[in-house]
Amino acid sequence: MSDDIRTRIFTLAKVMIAAAWADGQITEEEKQCLKDLLFHLPDAGLEAGIQMTGQEWAMLEMYMDSPIDPVEQERLIAELQAVIRNPQEREIVVSYLQQMAAADGEPSAAELALIDDIMQDANTSNGGVFGRISRFFGGTVQKRATAVAHAPNREAQFDDFVKNKVYYELSQQLAQQGKSLNVSDAEMRRMGLAGGLAARVAHVDETPTEAEINRMAELIGRFWGLDEVMARLVAQTAVSAVDYAYDYYRMTRQFGEATTYEERVRFLDVLFQIALADGFVSYEETEEIRLIAHGINLSNQEFINAKIKIPREQRAG
Repeated sequence: MSDDIRTRIFTLAKVMIAAAWADGQITEEEKQCLKDLLFHLPDAGLEAGIQMTGQEWAMLEMYMDSPIDPVEQERLIAELQAVIRNPQEREIVVSYLQQMAAADGEPSAAELALIDDIMQDANTSNGGVFGRISRFFGGTVQKRATAVAHAPNREAQFDDFVKNKVYYELSQQLAQQGKSLNVSDAEMRRMGLAGGLAARVAHVDETPTEAEINRMAELIGRFWGLDEVMARLVAQTAVSAVDYAYDYYRMTRQFGEATTYEERVRFLDVLFQIALADGFVSYEETEEIRLIAHGINLSNQEFINAKIKIPREQRAG
Protein backbone atom coordinates (compact mmCIF):
# COMPACT_ATOMS: atom_id res chain seq x y z
CA MET A 1 0.00 0.00 0.00
CA SER A 2 1.53 3.35 -1.03
CA ASP A 3 1.97 6.10 1.52
CA ASP A 4 -0.44 8.35 -0.43
CA ILE A 5 -3.20 5.72 -0.37
CA ARG A 6 -2.63 4.97 3.30
CA THR A 7 -2.72 8.66 4.19
CA ARG A 8 -5.95 9.16 2.26
CA ILE A 9 -7.68 6.23 3.95
CA PHE A 10 -6.61 7.14 7.47
CA THR A 11 -7.38 10.81 7.04
CA LEU A 12 -10.92 10.13 5.91
CA ALA A 13 -11.40 7.48 8.63
CA LYS A 14 -10.28 9.92 11.33
CA VAL A 15 -12.63 12.61 9.99
CA MET A 16 -15.53 10.15 10.13
CA ILE A 17 -14.64 9.24 13.73
CA ALA A 18 -14.49 12.95 14.58
CA ALA A 19 -17.98 13.31 13.04
CA ALA A 20 -19.20 10.51 15.34
CA TRP A 21 -17.94 12.56 18.30
CA ALA A 22 -19.79 15.68 17.12
CA ASP A 23 -22.47 15.34 19.81
CA GLY A 24 -19.86 14.68 22.51
CA GLN A 25 -20.27 10.93 22.79
CA ILE A 26 -20.09 7.69 20.85
CA THR A 27 -22.41 4.93 21.97
CA GLU A 28 -21.27 1.31 21.77
CA GLU A 29 -23.74 0.75 18.92
CA GLU A 30 -22.32 3.73 17.02
CA LYS A 31 -18.80 2.46 17.61
CA GLN A 32 -19.60 -0.98 16.23
CA CYS A 33 -21.47 0.47 13.24
CA LEU A 34 -18.60 2.88 12.58
CA LYS A 35 -16.13 -0.01 12.57
CA ASP A 36 -18.36 -1.84 10.07
CA LEU A 37 -18.47 1.20 7.81
CA LEU A 38 -14.74 1.89 8.04
CA PHE A 39 -14.09 -1.75 7.23
CA HIS A 40 -15.51 -1.01 3.77
CA LEU A 41 -13.02 1.78 3.12
CA PRO A 42 -10.00 -0.35 2.13
CA ASP A 43 -11.87 -1.91 -0.82
CA ALA A 44 -13.30 1.32 -2.22
CA GLY A 45 -11.87 2.83 -5.38
CA LEU A 46 -9.02 0.30 -5.55
CA GLU A 47 -9.38 -2.80 -7.69
CA ALA A 48 -6.96 -4.92 -5.66
CA GLY A 49 -8.27 -3.79 -2.28
CA ILE A 50 -6.27 -2.80 0.80
CA GLN A 51 -6.13 -4.64 4.09
CA MET A 52 -5.59 -2.71 7.31
CA THR A 53 -3.28 -4.25 9.88
CA GLY A 54 -4.14 -4.77 13.53
CA GLN A 55 -1.87 -1.86 14.41
CA GLU A 56 -3.68 0.40 11.96
CA TRP A 57 -7.06 -0.51 13.45
CA ALA A 58 -5.65 0.14 16.91
CA MET A 59 -4.67 3.62 15.76
CA LEU A 60 -8.24 4.32 14.64
CA GLU A 61 -9.62 2.91 17.89
CA MET A 62 -7.44 5.44 19.73
CA TYR A 63 -9.50 8.18 18.06
CA MET A 64 -12.72 6.41 19.07
CA ASP A 65 -11.57 6.21 22.69
CA SER A 66 -12.09 9.85 23.70
CA PRO A 67 -13.86 12.99 22.37
CA ILE A 68 -12.31 15.03 19.57
CA ASP A 69 -12.48 18.75 20.31
CA PRO A 70 -13.13 21.51 17.72
CA VAL A 71 -9.42 22.37 17.33
CA GLU A 72 -8.57 18.77 16.43
CA GLN A 73 -11.61 18.63 14.15
CA GLU A 74 -10.25 21.59 12.21
CA ARG A 75 -6.84 19.91 11.91
CA LEU A 76 -8.42 16.72 10.55
CA ILE A 77 -10.53 18.67 8.02
CA ALA A 78 -7.37 20.49 6.89
CA GLU A 79 -5.65 17.12 6.44
CA LEU A 80 -8.59 15.89 4.37
CA GLN A 81 -8.37 18.97 2.16
CA ALA A 82 -4.67 18.33 1.68
CA VAL A 83 -5.20 14.81 0.26
CA ILE A 84 -7.90 15.77 -2.27
CA ARG A 85 -6.20 18.63 -4.07
CA ASN A 86 -6.71 17.23 -7.58
CA PRO A 87 -9.80 15.83 -9.38
CA GLN A 88 -8.46 12.26 -9.37
CA GLU A 89 -7.99 12.24 -5.60
CA ARG A 90 -11.41 13.82 -5.19
CA GLU A 91 -13.08 11.05 -7.20
CA ILE A 92 -11.39 8.34 -5.13
CA VAL A 93 -12.59 9.88 -1.87
CA VAL A 94 -16.08 10.25 -3.36
CA SER A 95 -16.01 6.54 -4.18
CA TYR A 96 -15.04 5.79 -0.57
CA LEU A 97 -18.02 7.74 0.73
CA GLN A 98 -20.35 6.15 -1.81
CA GLN A 99 -19.24 2.69 -0.78
CA MET A 100 -19.89 3.53 2.87
CA ALA A 101 -23.36 4.76 1.91
CA ALA A 102 -23.93 1.54 -0.05
CA ALA A 103 -22.74 -0.77 2.74
CA ASP A 104 -26.36 -1.73 3.54
CA GLY A 105 -28.24 -0.98 0.36
CA GLU A 106 -28.16 1.44 -2.57
CA PRO A 107 -27.13 5.01 -1.66
CA SER A 108 -30.12 7.34 -1.58
CA ALA A 109 -30.31 10.49 -3.70
CA ALA A 110 -30.01 12.51 -0.48
CA GLU A 111 -26.81 10.67 0.50
CA LEU A 112 -25.28 11.21 -2.93
CA ALA A 113 -26.20 14.90 -2.82
CA LEU A 114 -24.68 15.22 0.65
CA ILE A 115 -21.46 13.57 -0.55
CA ASP A 116 -21.26 16.09 -3.37
CA ASP A 117 -21.81 18.94 -0.89
CA ILE A 118 -19.09 17.54 1.39
CA MET A 119 -16.58 17.47 -1.44
CA GLN A 120 -17.50 20.93 -2.66
CA ASP A 121 -16.96 22.36 0.83
CA ALA A 122 -13.75 20.40 1.30
CA ASN A 123 -12.34 21.87 -1.90
CA THR A 124 -12.94 25.44 -0.79
CA SER A 125 -12.71 26.16 2.93
CA ASN A 126 -13.57 24.54 6.25
CA GLY A 127 -16.95 26.29 6.24
CA GLY A 128 -19.77 23.83 6.91
CA VAL A 129 -17.93 20.72 5.77
CA PHE A 130 -17.74 19.18 9.23
CA GLY A 131 -21.46 19.63 9.81
CA ARG A 132 -22.19 17.98 6.47
CA ILE A 133 -19.90 15.06 7.28
CA SER A 134 -21.64 14.67 10.65
CA ARG A 135 -25.03 14.49 8.93
CA PHE A 136 -23.70 11.99 6.42
CA PHE A 137 -22.29 9.84 9.19
CA GLY A 138 -25.52 10.02 11.17
CA GLY A 139 -27.50 8.72 8.21
CA THR A 140 -25.12 5.92 7.29
CA VAL A 141 -24.69 4.67 10.85
CA GLN A 142 -28.46 4.64 11.35
CA LYS A 143 -28.90 2.63 8.17
CA ARG A 144 -26.19 0.25 9.32
CA ALA A 145 -27.75 -0.13 12.77
CA THR A 146 -31.15 -0.91 11.20
CA ALA A 147 -29.63 -3.52 8.89
CA VAL A 148 -27.83 -5.22 11.78
CA ALA A 149 -30.96 -5.23 13.91
CA HIS A 150 -32.91 -7.09 11.21
CA ALA A 151 -30.17 -9.46 10.09
CA PRO A 152 -30.09 -13.12 11.18
CA ASN A 153 -27.54 -13.43 13.97
CA ARG A 154 -27.11 -16.81 15.59
CA GLU A 155 -24.34 -15.59 17.87
CA ALA A 156 -26.69 -13.03 19.41
CA GLN A 157 -29.03 -15.91 20.27
CA PHE A 158 -26.35 -18.17 21.75
CA ASP A 159 -27.44 -17.36 25.30
CA ASP A 160 -30.96 -18.52 24.45
CA PHE A 161 -29.62 -21.61 22.70
CA VAL A 162 -27.81 -22.62 25.89
CA LYS A 163 -30.30 -21.52 28.54
CA ASN A 164 -33.68 -21.71 26.80
CA LYS A 165 -33.35 -24.04 23.86
CA VAL A 166 -37.10 -24.41 23.33
CA TYR A 167 -37.51 -20.63 23.01
CA TYR A 168 -34.58 -20.56 20.56
CA GLU A 169 -35.95 -23.38 18.38
CA LEU A 170 -39.50 -22.01 18.52
CA SER A 171 -38.30 -18.54 17.48
CA GLN A 172 -36.43 -20.06 14.53
CA GLN A 173 -39.45 -22.07 13.37
CA LEU A 174 -41.90 -19.20 13.71
CA ALA A 175 -39.55 -16.92 11.76
CA GLN A 176 -39.19 -19.49 8.97
CA GLN A 177 -42.97 -19.94 8.74
CA GLY A 178 -43.70 -16.23 9.00
CA LYS A 179 -45.92 -16.82 12.03
CA SER A 180 -46.11 -15.43 15.53
CA LEU A 181 -47.70 -16.35 18.85
CA ASN A 182 -50.19 -13.99 20.42
CA VAL A 183 -48.04 -13.60 23.53
CA SER A 184 -45.27 -11.24 24.60
CA ASP A 185 -41.62 -12.16 24.16
CA ALA A 186 -41.29 -12.54 27.93
CA GLU A 187 -44.23 -14.97 28.01
CA MET A 188 -42.80 -16.91 25.08
CA ARG A 189 -39.57 -17.29 27.02
CA ARG A 190 -41.49 -18.60 30.03
CA MET A 191 -43.39 -20.90 27.70
CA GLY A 192 -40.07 -22.19 26.37
CA LEU A 193 -38.77 -22.89 29.87
CA ALA A 194 -41.99 -24.63 30.91
CA GLY A 195 -42.05 -26.65 27.69
CA GLY A 196 -38.44 -27.68 28.17
CA LEU A 197 -39.04 -28.94 31.69
CA ALA A 198 -42.22 -30.73 30.61
CA ALA A 199 -40.24 -32.38 27.81
CA ARG A 200 -37.79 -33.69 30.40
CA VAL A 201 -40.63 -35.59 32.05
CA ALA A 202 -41.91 -36.86 28.70
CA HIS A 203 -38.40 -38.13 27.82
CA VAL A 204 -38.00 -40.20 31.02
CA ASP A 205 -39.33 -43.25 29.18
CA GLU A 206 -36.91 -42.47 26.30
CA THR A 207 -39.45 -41.73 23.56
CA PRO A 208 -42.31 -39.34 24.38
CA THR A 209 -45.65 -40.93 23.52
CA GLU A 210 -48.28 -39.31 21.35
CA ALA A 211 -50.50 -39.12 24.43
CA GLU A 212 -47.83 -37.16 26.33
CA ILE A 213 -47.31 -34.73 23.45
CA ASN A 214 -51.04 -34.24 23.11
CA ARG A 215 -51.37 -33.62 26.84
CA MET A 216 -48.52 -31.10 26.72
CA ALA A 217 -50.20 -29.30 23.83
CA GLU A 218 -53.53 -29.24 25.66
CA LEU A 219 -52.03 -27.80 28.86
CA ILE A 220 -49.83 -25.28 27.02
CA GLY A 221 -52.75 -24.14 24.87
CA ARG A 222 -55.02 -23.75 27.88
CA PHE A 223 -52.48 -21.81 29.98
CA TRP A 224 -51.27 -19.43 27.23
CA GLY A 225 -54.48 -19.16 25.23
CA LEU A 226 -53.04 -20.71 22.06
CA ASP A 227 -55.07 -22.43 19.37
CA GLU A 228 -54.61 -26.16 18.81
CA VAL A 229 -52.15 -25.77 15.93
CA MET A 230 -49.86 -23.35 17.77
CA ALA A 231 -50.02 -25.30 21.03
CA ARG A 232 -49.08 -28.46 19.15
CA LEU A 233 -46.14 -26.65 17.54
CA VAL A 234 -44.86 -25.55 20.96
CA ALA A 235 -45.19 -29.06 22.40
CA GLN A 236 -43.47 -30.73 19.46
CA THR A 237 -40.70 -28.14 19.49
CA ALA A 238 -40.13 -28.71 23.19
CA VAL A 239 -39.94 -32.48 22.77
CA SER A 240 -37.50 -32.25 19.85
CA ALA A 241 -35.33 -29.53 21.38
CA VAL A 242 -34.86 -31.00 24.87
CA ASP A 243 -34.06 -34.67 25.40
CA TYR A 244 -33.43 -36.50 28.66
CA ALA A 245 -29.66 -35.93 28.39
CA TYR A 246 -30.01 -32.14 28.15
CA ASP A 247 -28.40 -30.30 31.04
CA TYR A 248 -31.27 -28.29 32.45
CA TYR A 249 -29.62 -26.63 35.45
CA ARG A 250 -29.89 -23.15 33.95
CA MET A 251 -33.34 -23.90 32.59
CA THR A 252 -34.70 -24.66 36.07
CA ARG A 253 -32.97 -21.62 37.58
CA GLN A 254 -34.41 -19.29 34.94
CA PHE A 255 -37.88 -20.79 35.31
CA GLY A 256 -37.65 -20.26 39.06
CA GLU A 257 -36.66 -16.64 38.54
CA ALA A 258 -39.36 -15.98 35.91
CA THR A 259 -42.32 -17.36 37.89
CA THR A 260 -44.11 -16.74 41.15
CA TYR A 261 -44.32 -19.25 43.97
CA GLU A 262 -47.97 -19.98 43.12
CA GLU A 263 -47.13 -20.55 39.45
CA ARG A 264 -44.37 -23.01 40.34
CA VAL A 265 -46.68 -24.96 42.66
CA ARG A 266 -49.31 -25.21 39.90
CA PHE A 267 -46.62 -26.23 37.44
CA LEU A 268 -45.93 -29.38 39.45
CA ASP A 269 -49.56 -30.39 38.86
CA VAL A 270 -48.99 -29.85 35.12
CA LEU A 271 -45.92 -32.10 35.16
CA PHE A 272 -47.79 -34.88 36.92
CA GLN A 273 -50.64 -34.58 34.41
CA ILE A 274 -48.15 -35.00 31.54
CA ALA A 275 -46.62 -38.03 33.25
CA LEU A 276 -50.15 -39.46 33.68
CA ALA A 277 -50.99 -39.02 29.99
CA ASP A 278 -50.41 -42.72 29.27
CA GLY A 279 -52.46 -43.77 32.32
CA PHE A 280 -49.73 -44.29 34.91
CA VAL A 281 -46.98 -42.23 36.56
CA SER A 282 -43.84 -44.33 36.78
CA TYR A 283 -41.26 -44.20 39.58
CA GLU A 284 -38.73 -42.65 37.16
CA GLU A 285 -41.18 -39.92 36.14
CA THR A 286 -41.96 -39.22 39.79
CA GLU A 287 -38.26 -38.84 40.59
CA GLU A 288 -37.73 -36.55 37.60
CA ILE A 289 -40.52 -34.28 38.85
CA ARG A 290 -38.97 -34.36 42.32
CA LEU A 291 -35.66 -33.10 40.84
CA ILE A 292 -37.45 -30.36 38.93
CA ALA A 293 -39.33 -29.30 42.07
CA HIS A 294 -36.02 -28.96 43.88
CA GLY A 295 -34.48 -27.08 40.92
CA ILE A 296 -37.28 -24.49 40.90
CA ASN A 297 -36.99 -23.89 44.65
CA LEU A 298 -39.97 -25.86 45.91
CA SER A 299 -39.86 -27.98 49.05
CA ASN A 300 -40.24 -31.73 49.26
CA GLN A 301 -43.61 -31.22 50.96
CA GLU A 302 -44.85 -29.18 48.01
CA PHE A 303 -43.71 -31.99 45.72
CA ILE A 304 -45.59 -34.56 47.86
CA ASN A 305 -48.72 -32.41 47.85
CA ALA A 306 -48.70 -32.47 44.05
CA LYS A 307 -47.93 -36.18 43.85
CA ILE A 308 -50.79 -37.33 46.09
CA LYS A 309 -53.28 -35.56 43.83
CA ILE A 310 -52.71 -38.50 41.48
CA PRO A 311 -54.79 -41.51 42.61
CA ARG A 312 -52.65 -44.15 44.35
CA GLU A 313 -53.48 -46.83 41.78
CA GLN A 314 -52.22 -44.56 38.96
CA ARG A 315 -48.76 -43.92 40.31
CA ALA A 316 -45.74 -45.75 41.64
CA GLY A 317 -44.92 -44.91 45.25
